[in-house]
Amino acid sequence: MRRQGSRFEVRGSRVVRKIAAVCAIAAAGVLAGCRQDMQDQPKFIPQRGTEFFTDGRSARPQVENTVARGQLHEDAYFSSGLGTDGKEGNVMPFPVTMQVLERGQERFNIYCTPCHSRVGNGAGMIVQRGYRPAGNFHTPRLMAAPLGHFFVVMTHGYGAMPDYAAQVAPQDRWAIVAYIKALQLSQNAKSSDAAPGADIESLANIAAREGVENPENWGLPKTAVYGTPNNQDNGIPAELPPGANGKYPAGQPAPAAPASPNK
Repeated sequence: MRRQGSRFEVRGSRVVRKIAAVCAIAAAGVLAGCRQDMQDQPKFIPQRGTEFFTDGRSARPQVENTVARGQLHEDAYFSSGLGTDGKEGNVMPFPVTMQVLERGQERFNIYCTPCHSRVGNGAGMIVQRGYRPAGNFHTPRLMAAPLGHFFVVMTHGYGAMPDYAAQVAPQDRWAIVAYIKALQLSQNAKSSDAAPGADIESLANIAAREGVENPENWGLPKTAVYGTPNNQDNGIPAELPPGANGKYPAGQPAPAAPASPNK
């Protein structure tokens, strides 16, 4: 019985040793995966210096004569709206079709109407909520502005307006430009602009029939303010959104400064 027991004991000890060996191998594998090579590896961290390069900078300048993806800008006018003389151009870089106008209207309604409104008079919903009054496309200045001006403003911003280069592609920016010019024409059209024999109806009559406010009376909303701490212009170009067709409401004063809570 002892011999049999000893055999069982020997066999059991061997099993235990095998299990211990397997566990040791598994533990070694787990510990190997916890090494700090990925953490401690030599690498460059943005905005930190380095001793690897003689100039001490980790960020390297672009290789000379290389262009980043999407920044080739072969057509300089298409990408900038500026002519070779550095001035804003007054031509479209591609033919304007109805499809281009429809695309421009869609992008305009998405990105521009919150401030400029659907008719482009600068009295959009955000302005009515207190944001800085936006530009009115129907003022004499913007009616005479070259096409490239609107593209440059969308690309780089203007005054309180931020740039929309990241949100709107160049092709769509030009489509918006085309739609703005069509919008200007639609809000300032004359009978002589229509084809002979065309049926012309007053916009005021259409508004009355549709039960909407007469567009000729649109002006700066009473809720519009400068958005500055003292509710004054503070040097911002004072181009308040006038009424339709560039008519500023007569006698409309600048928004009054809010009363001080200490008074």
